[in-house]
Amino acid sequence: MINKEQINLIHELKKEIKKVIVGQDYLIERLLIAVFCNSHVLLEGVPGLAKTLTIKTLAQALELSFKRIQFTPDLLPADLIGTLIYNPKSMEFSPYLGPIFANLILADEINRAPAKVQSALLEAMQENQVTISDKTYHLPKPFLVLATENPIEQQGTYPLPEAETDRFMMKLKVSYPNKEEEKEIINKITLQEVPEIKPKLKHADILEIQKTIKTIYIDERIKNYVVDLVFATRKSLDNQFNALTSLIDFGASPRASIYLIQAAKALAFLNEREFVLPEDIKAVGRDILRHRIIPSFEAEADDIDAEVIIDQLFSEVKVP
Repeated sequence: MINKEQINLIHELKKEIKKVIVGQDYLIERLLIAVFCNSHVLLEGVPGLAKTLTIKTLAQALELSFKRIQFTPDLLPADLIGTLIYNPKSMEFSPYLGPIFANLILADEINRAPAKVQSALLEAMQENQVTISDKTYHLPKPFLVLATENPIEQQGTYPLPEAETDRFMMKLKVSYPNKEEEKEIINKITLQEVPEIKPKLKHADILEIQKTIKTIYIDERIKNYVVDLVFATRKSLDNQFNALTSLIDFGASPRASIYLIQAAKALAFLNEREFVLPEDIKAVGRDILRHRIIPSFEAEADDIDAEVIIDQLFSEVKVP
């Protein structure tokens, strides 16, 4: 049963974020889906599109701890997760916990750091814990990594390993504002003071909403639809979409199936529905699949990217 009080809190939360952020409805909605599914997001967009400001504003409105980490080529894993520091007085090593110990982590330009630093996130993103020396330290709940990538500047960047990109629930492409939105941005920044953001959801509210979303109904036929979509990206003898899979080197993992259902449930909740529709799967499908499908050499030679493949996928797999 949808809790009207929770829905009202969501409306108040969006209004509070809109005090600072102009437009970006798609980005805000997807970030809320990630928060309510306790999952990570990869953001791709040119500089100046308020990605960092949106995340910081969201953290304030949710009353969550927030840390911004600038990823650079000289960053070390210890700069991220922490290390042991020797105390000469006690002659003992004591743990120094790194900036990763927060609810929302903004990993700014994550592809600027080398693979060993990117890999330091793997345990944190999957297990909600980090290991320093021989001890394991649990991260706060909720824990989300929101990472940004600059699609323009490729010099001095390191591609994310597939094991890490698969741990991101969604990859979002952030676009430019329209003319009206850009004019409003100019007025807000040049003519007004930045308003103070007040918390609208408490920690307990977030946990309760996460529980509510798990109760959203999803029909077996829609589950089968999700499985059909994901299996259509994989090479196998019994796959009826072999023409499609010839364009794909590596398809989506089972995480894609899990995330499609979780995100669709969260979207249904945000739309004040108690059940999932096939349209919900389609709405979040591009965000969840675009970084999990690796096009083949033949596809790239024909200028066919993951976006085109996903469009074909949704047009060819039968909707229940």
